[in-house]
Amino acid sequence: MSLDTDAKKVLLRKIPHGLFICGVRDGDDVNGFTASWVTQGSFEPPLVVMGVRADGSSHAIIEATKRFSLNVLRADQKDLAAVFFKPQKGLGGRFDAAPFTEGELGLPLLDDAIGGVECELVGSLKHGDHTVFVGAVKSARLIADGEALNLASTGWNYGG
Repeated sequence: MSLDTDAKKVLLRKIPHGLFICGVRDGDDVNGFTASWVTQGSFEPPLVVMGVRADGSSHAIIEATKRFSLNVLRADQKDLAAVFFKPQKGLGGRFDAAPFTEGELGLPLLDDAIGGVECELVGSLKHGDHTVFVGAVKSARLIADGEALNLASTGWNYGG
């Protein structure tokens, strides 16, 4: 069996994705990245599932602390998503462009977003170049409901 890589790329890029800011904290170190491989995994208990590049600095923090936050961006926040999307050397800096409040678990929840959730890690699956993390939603903060940012509306590609 052979894989048509061109067809694979087109078809996998058709899977719809939202854009979120994932926040992590390890002591005084706060970091974040734009996450697009995110979905709800369960109603009861409430779970979210997120794919994270295995070589990223935030990946190691999620593994060590067993926690992460997911911030839901408004449809007009492409520029903010871009700040967190670009590769970065070391930790920190990105949240200078995005004021946040610490949630109940001490994780960064953006002050200017639709809202965010804090999660405790309940499972993970390492395969390929990403790890799939499963987080139990422990806190939720809604600032103002609205249309959420999605990958298709940005013209960017991540996947395929």
